Amino acid sequence: MNNSEITRAIGRDGLGQQSWWVEQWMELINSYRYKKRLERAWIYAREGKVSSIIFEGQRVHARVQGTEIEPYKVKLWLDVLDDEDWKYVIEALAKKAKWSAQLLAGVMPKDIEQAFATSGKRLFPFNLQEVKSECSCPDQANPCKHISAIYFLMGDQFKEDPFILFQLRGRNKNRLLSDLSKERVITTKKNEEGKRKNILHKLPKKSNAENGSKKILNQWWSYRNNLDDDLVVIAPSIEEKSGEHLDRELPLATAPAFPDSQITFLNNLVSYHQQQRQKAMIQAMSINH
Repeated sequence: MNNSEITRAIGRDGLGQQSWWVEQWMELINSYRYKKRLERAWIYAREGKVSSIIFEGQRVHARVQGTEIEPYKVKLWLDVLDDEDWKYVIEALAKKAKWSAQLLAGVMPKDIEQAFATSGKRLFPFNLQEVKSECSCPDQANPCKHISAIYFLMGDQFKEDPFILFQLRGRNKNRLLSDLSKERVITTKKNEEGKRKNILHKLPKKSNAENGSKKILNQWWSYRNNLDDDLVVIAPSIEEKSGEHLDRELPLATAPAFPDSQITFLNNLVSYHQQQRQKAMIQAMSINH
């Protein structure tokens, strides 16, 4: 974000209408006890002294024009959660469909800290002391007015993209949503399996007699012994009524343009039946011989 974009975003009167997560960030800044320094930092942010803000990985790099010709370099970062911490967070987020839906819609869930609590960590810093920072200015105080100016503008950044907070904690937007989607699939399958087992558990148990009867019925059409070729004869059906013998005419419609269509259809039906019967005979003989 360049200087003109920053000035236009923050406006002359402040950050404007804010989402709850932006308000929480601003409350964090307003808790800083050195109010005069905050006032000067606000002037720096409002009057366009911040020439650029860049998010690189888990760090924020900014340039703030001070009294020197060259702008001062400012860095901000938060403690990053490791892979194990994120595993707990993603699992917790996936278990609550509302959280997943809101994040996929670009909205920060209000109770999202509950998901981070499973890892013993936080998404939002508890106080400004948890926000690590550096500035190239000669001021020994930390945060100086240049760093504090970035604090104010980061609130505006969070308003545009709440996923910046996740990025500063070690997961960018693409990876977070990808991991969350995968975990949602796993969680959904587990929930469905759990519901199925719960339903089966509530069903009345069958008696041994019922189970035995079911087993016999399942084996009714099975024959596991080897067949004696001398006792097995493959022959066509001797039933008089087959596909080509009909008790009555089929109620087939005929078109005036095709008066023989009914006869043609029946002839094709009989031919098809004979072909299939012959194939069945050949297949049966090849299986037994």
